[in-house]
Amino acid sequence: MTELQKGCAPKKGKYIGYIIVWLLGNGTLFSWNSVLTVEDYFGFVFPDYHPARVFTLVYQPFALATLSVLTVFEARVNTRKRILWGYGLFCLFVLAIPILDLATSGNGSIGVYIGICVFVAGFGVADACVQGGMFGDLSYMHPDFIQGFSVGLAMSGVLTSGLRFITKASFEDSQDGLRKGALLFFFISGLYEIVCFLLYAFVFPRLEIVKYYRSKAAEEGSQTVIADLTAAGVSTDGPLKDTEASAAFTRRTNVQLLMENWDYALVIVLTYVLSLSIFPGFLFEDTGEHSLGSWYAITLIAMFNCGDLIGRLLPHIKFLMFTSRPGLLALASARFALIPAFYFTAKYGSQGWMLLLCIILGLSNGYISVCTFVNAPTGYTGPEQNALGNILVTFLLVGIFAGVVLDWLWLIGKGW
Repeated sequence: MTELQKGCAPKKGKYIGYIIVWLLGNGTLFSWNSVLTVEDYFGFVFPDYHPARVFTLVYQPFALATLSVLTVFEARVNTRKRILWGYGLFCLFVLAIPILDLATSGNGSIGVYIGICVFVAGFGVADACVQGGMFGDLSYMHPDFIQGFSVGLAMSGVLTSGLRFITKASFEDSQDGLRKGALLFFFISGLYEIVCFLLYAFVFPRLEIVKYYRSKAAEEGSQTVIADLTAAGVSTDGPLKDTEASAAFTRRTNVQLLMENWDYALVIVLTYVLSLSIFPGFLFEDTGEHSLGSWYAITLIAMFNCGDLIGRLLPHIKFLMFTSRPGLLALASARFALIPAFYFTAKYGSQGWMLLLCIILGLSNGYISVCTFVNAPTGYTGPEQNALGNILVTFLLVGIFAGVVLDWLWLIGKGW
């Protein structure tokens, strides 16, 4: 009798599963971080259109609207198709940007700018399909999986920043070097999204530990996992279709889940409102000129990404996992002290202090995010954990969208 049949969680595949969800987390934000980290190129091509702010403002409404619909109908959505569609859209749109650039010879016309905005909106739709789906899917699995996925999200920023340094340095002294580095960057991102598509479609569903948790969720009444179980060769007959067994689990509604976890939702909103009111627009356009020159803005982005990664890794040490709900809310609120800190540092401080602030911003962002997403689903059934994961990601996007809008306030009095 297998461990799956015995009803105990198998250990086989756990570490491979962790690596895969880490890679999938990378892929979830790799395309979008590619856009963020080549803002120096877009700023050069479209100097009058504020691409660092506009792209984020275009991205978020589409992500939020799509995820809101998917969250409402989460219980009836085929999670497998949803996530595969998301990675497919990431690949399509990230490759469309360099193709458009090549077809127009890199001119900065308004038509090209609008075209890129359309592709960025596509990233928002893809993000809603993948990020909400993955957080929901992993919420009822081993806690290490959701931590690994969260670390992967942050690692995508570190990897894209590292690649940007390499491509910028490689082409800096060549003719049209900024453009060549950006184009290479997008093609690498497209290839990575293909890898993520294949990993989720053919490798992840077949891991024993994944089949166990999905089978358990199905027995608790979840219909969203059936397609993945079928793809993995697990029969959905018998106990998985036992209506009496499923009826024993009375699922809370989305409204009930939100009412029971309003503080977690508020923590996520406050965290991302603050982060996105500074990152990336303020860092690219409002930090002045320093000795690093054209490397300054991308270095600030890299410091935020490194801090975010470290913050998401810290809860892997058990005694550093912060579980106090009032404590998380207080910590998220206290971060707003960073707004005057960034303002006065940009106006009067040195670049060293600004780099330190970016690390603190990223560190606190990543730490609070992981502590919230790991602790929130505790004590619920599989279908409820899936729904709660989608709800929290929806509020994450609400916070991001609000932060992106507030980021424009930095331009008041600057004659834009």
